[in-house]
Amino acid sequence: MRYSGRSNEQMRNLEFVTNVNIYAEGSCLVKCGNTKVLCTATVDENLPAWLKDKGHGWITAEYALLPRSTQTRVSRETKGVGGRTHEIQRLIGRSLRAAVDLKAMPEICVQIDCDVLQADGGTRTASISGAFVALYIAMRKMVNEGRLLRNPIKEFVAAVSCGIIDGETMLDLDYSEDSHADADTNFVLTESGRIVEIQATAEGATFNENEFNELFRLAKSGIHQIIMAQKRVLGE
Repeated sequence: MRYSGRSNEQMRNLEFVTNVNIYAEGSCLVKCGNTKVLCTATVDENLPAWLKDKGHGWITAEYALLPRSTQTRVSRETKGVGGRTHEIQRLIGRSLRAAVDLKAMPEICVQIDCDVLQADGGTRTASISGAFVALYIAMRKMVNEGRLLRNPIKEFVAAVSCGIIDGETMLDLDYSEDSHADADTNFVLTESGRIVEIQATAEGATFNENEFNELFRLAKSGIHQIIMAQKRVLGE
């Protein structure tokens, strides 16, 4: 058993709270254990110049740790985002675009904002899972208002972290686990099991193929649970 009392294959408590922002076309507060991320989706029917006349829309993302989201205050990135933030933003955008038929949303750009209110590990994976819920709500609203002919979302997508600690594979790491993991991985998968992205890093020790396959098995189990939770809150 882990210090939290969870088994190695057990997710943290997961909750999606929708429509928490009255102004955004889609919004979701995702709670994964003590990690909390506010995700909003903003629809803009004015594409950037480099996307005009391409015959498809676009989804882009921004990510930020709010100042007291961590144990010590994080300074706001007022002079441009750092490397970690930039990498996470691009990951969120790629993950959402993989689940969407961009040609079904021509001349529409959706801006996703993921603001971490409280960080206890897995902020990037929670951001992806919560952002998908916000995006789905926004796209459904566009269809209901007649601004889109059909929902461009092809299938659900979610993400989860896994790791190896003291030779044991574990699902959904919190910060105390992630900070001393021998191997740290993030998996982004679609509902049908197709791979969007896998980030796998040996932190304290290398790992072998069998250990990776076990991490992948755990991730698929976790993502299945997350997608079921997404569907419940969306009524799908």
